[in-house]
Formats: sequence, structure tokens, C-alpha cells
Amino acid sequence: MKIGFSTSVIQRGKTGVAQYVFALLRAMLAHADKHEFNLFVLEEDLPLFDFAKEKMNLIPVAEKFRPAVKNVLWHQTKLPKLAKNLNLDVLHIPSYRRMLWRAPCPLVATIHDLAPFHITGKYDWKRMIYGRVIVKRLARRQDEIIAVSENTARDLKTFFGLDRDCVNVVWNGIDHRRFQPGDVTAAKKSAVEKWKLDRPFFLFVSRLEHPGKNHVRLIEAFNQFKTATKSDWLLALGGSDWHGAEAIYAAAKSSPFADDIRFLGFVSDAALPGLYHATDVFIYPSLFEGFGFPPIEAMACGVPVISSTRGSLREVVADAALTIEPENIDGIAGALAKMSGSTGEREHWRARGFANARRFDWNENAAQTLAIYGRAIRRGK
Repeated sequence: MKIGFSTSVIQRGKTGVAQYVFALLRAMLAHADKHEFNLFVLEEDLPLFDFAKEKMNLIPVAEKFRPAVKNVLWHQTKLPKLAKNLNLDVLHIPSYRRMLWRAPCPLVATIHDLAPFHITGKYDWKRMIYGRVIVKRLARRQDEIIAVSENTARDLKTFFGLDRDCVNVVWNGIDHRRFQPGDVTAAKKSAVEKWKLDRPFFLFVSRLEHPGKNHVRLIEAFNQFKTATKSDWLLALGGSDWHGAEAIYAAAKSSPFADDIRFLGFVSDAALPGLYHATDVFIYPSLFEGFGFPPIEAMACGVPVISSTRGSLREVVADAALTIEPENIDGIAGALAKMSGSTGEREHWRARGFANARRFDWNENAAQTLAIYGRAIRRGK
């Protein structure tokens, strides 16, 4: 197959969609001797795809098409022409925001979530309209759709009316070579040097997005936990600024325990496994997720997890995390106290989480995705 793959939605590699793109393409390298992969990459993102350049074709896209509106127009006008010139058999768009209206070859799209239908104010009004109205019409133009969870597949039927015949549930995977138990002592030493995390700490890795990721309630719960227990534990927040980040910084600044709340900034792919190894408990209080990479990555590294069950998270973390209701601040504070106060509790959830993480594998994801490409081609014919 001659496969086209658009990568311009990765936001310079700092989003969950970026992790999906990188991990899937790494797994696809094993199939590059049988299939031709053509990756459309914004010029400044080309170094992020060095891992693929020996086996896949990297096709530069001018930087002037990076801004959202211009990027949407590029997908609708320029990309179909490129697909025709390259005589592609199938074209994969890994995000609903850039799905095509038409193309000269079958179309496959990955839809990670329908968050605009679940979280009021997640985006500005223009993006909310695009996500609720335009995307619905675009989705119906795709030959095959990949949903990353059963929850997203149900949403596609509920909100878009899509028949399950063209919706394929393919769970995201974990790169178990990267995310596995490691040297805790060395990791803790590195965390002290890099981020001054010199005491036990809770870790939350997510872009700083308010209200969707629920940082403000977590900070309020951390305040309650510290007041009630007099614990010396820290709260570490890893992730780059996003919509509403100023509300999160304000909540932390006004906390009576502001000195114990650490903002780590964006954590690189190279540093992330070591950060997981260093943390004592991972917490993920998100209000909605189409999948949720970080809790599974933490589990694979042998870290006990506290997690919301909103969106797909109940499906993904299953019975392997101490679960919380994300809008219940008292409940979150109680979970922090329970997990920090008992070595036995942490060991229990560490073991359950590690076993659960084995369910997710990118090699299986890649094999299923290739099969979907084949179905799209047959459907197109």
C-alpha cells in the first residue's frame, strides 16, 4: 500500500495526539519494507521525525500553514492534490480537526474524543462550533474511522449518528521498552537535581488546561490534604501551558502550601519515564478523556495511580487504580491521604496497575491500523 499520513496536528510534539502519532509511526517502521509511508510534516517539525526518515518519506509542509485556520485550508485544498500526485492508496488523518471533505483516495481518520460535547468552555466558541457542527459532517465523509476507546465509539454513534460498521475501536498502546520499571534511586536523585523534588510527591502530567484537566480542584484537594495530615508530600504538575493556564497558576499562588506545588513545564519524551520512576503516586483527575495515556504509562513504570473514571478512563484504568469522582474535592483529598499514608496501599495499586498496562501495545495497534487501511481501500473500490 502507498499510505499518506498527515502529522501537522502534533503541536510541536507537546500533546497526546503527538504521542499517538510518534508511537504509531514507530510501530509502523516494522512494516515499512512492505508498504510505502509518506508523512506530511511541517518544516520545523521535521527533526521530530528523525526516527522515521530512513524508512519513510518525509514530505515538508511550509511553515506558513502551521496556524490553525491556514492548516485546515491546507488539508482541504493542498493535501488532496498531493495525494493525487503521489498516487496514494489511502490517506490517514490522525485527528478529527483536520479530516478531509474529499480526496482522490480512501480516507481514514482517528478520533480521540468528542470533548466539545462533554466539557463546556473547553475551547473558544469558534472551535466549539467547528468541533460540534463541521466535524460531524466531515466524519461522515471518511471511509473508515478509528476510535481509540469504546467510549469514543459510543460518542460517535450518539453525537454523530455514525454506524458502527465504519467505526473501529483500536486502543492506544504503550511502548513497553520506554515505560517499564526502572532505577528508582537514580530517578529520585535526578528529580531533585532537575526539579527540586526532594520529598515524596504526587505527580500529574497533562497540559495546563482549565477547566478540562481539573488542576484547580486538585490544588484545592491538595490544600485539604496538607491541612488535615500535616504531610510533607509535594504536588508536581508537569505540562505546557494551554487554554486557561492562568487560572491554574492563580490557584497555586493563592494556596497556603504554594511552596509545595511545583510546576515542571513540558516534560520531554526522554525525561518522562525517569519522572514516573521518581514519583511516589501518580494522580489523574481529568474531567474527560478520550483515552488517557499518562495513567497507563505510569502503571507500566510501576507507579500506583489515582484516577478519575470520566470518559474512557474507567475503561482504560479498569480496576487497577484508586478511583475518584473528579468534582468531589473531599474525595480527592481522601484519596491523597489514603495513598500517601500506607505503603501497603501503594504496593497494592502498583501491582494491579502494572498488570493492567500489559493490555496496551503499539505493535498490536499498528497491525490493526494496517488492516483498517486495507478495509478502507476495499470500501473505496
